[in-house]
Amino acid sequence: MSPASTDPRARRRLVALLAAGVVLLLLTGVGIYGLLTGPRTTSGTDPITVPSPTATTPAHPDTAEPPSPQVPTVPRSSDPVTFAEGVATTLFGWDTGLGLWPLDYTSAILAVGDPSGDEQAGLASDIATYLPNRDAWIELRQYATTQHLVISSSFVPDAWAEAEAQAQPGQLTPGTVAVTIEGTRHRSGTWNGQPVTSEHPVAFTAFVVCAPTYSTCHLLRLSQLDKPLR
Repeated sequence: MSPASTDPRARRRLVALLAAGVVLLLLTGVGIYGLLTGPRTTSGTDPITVPSPTATTPAHPDTAEPPSPQVPTVPRSSDPVTFAEGVATTLFGWDTGLGLWPLDYTSAILAVGDPSGDEQAGLASDIATYLPNRDAWIELRQYATTQHLVISSSFVPDAWAEAEAQAQPGQLTPGTVAVTIEGTRHRSGTWNGQPVTSEHPVAFTAFVVCAPTYSTCHLLRLSQLDKPLR
């Protein structure tokens, strides 16, 4: 029998080394198991949480779906001129390369329409005259066409005061205002691999309704493009 087998201190060291080896094997086994099965999910009252993969680091990048394009929104405001400017920016701001369609931009404008619904059909018809139709959109998409509006002026036209004076009692909802927008429509795209741009002055009037009827403004109708109230 060796001296080490009879020495109590040596036996304790041997047991400690064996125990450490077992723990190391267990940890190694758990690590390999984790690599094979992925992160452990938790349930019940277990306070440990495993973060889900984010959209920027998908678990399977080859099969992950691209994020859906975001439909634009009209900024809300209780000021009629500020609100009308937001409508104009959204109405004239589109990008054929985002995967959206004209109806998506139409829905963004209709979302801030009069909640009563009385003017929704007319408003939808107004918007359609401002946006390319589906066939034109498909054609513009081939050239990666985008558009935005630079507003030069926005104001309540003098003609609106005359309209209010001539309106019959109850004909206009309290808080109804006309706001005329003037600006320049900018388009850009690619033709034969070369960037191309165009500019065109535009003007129109947005009829909105604000306080005291609503706490924030809503869009009623749009005038014909380039035939605003002055």
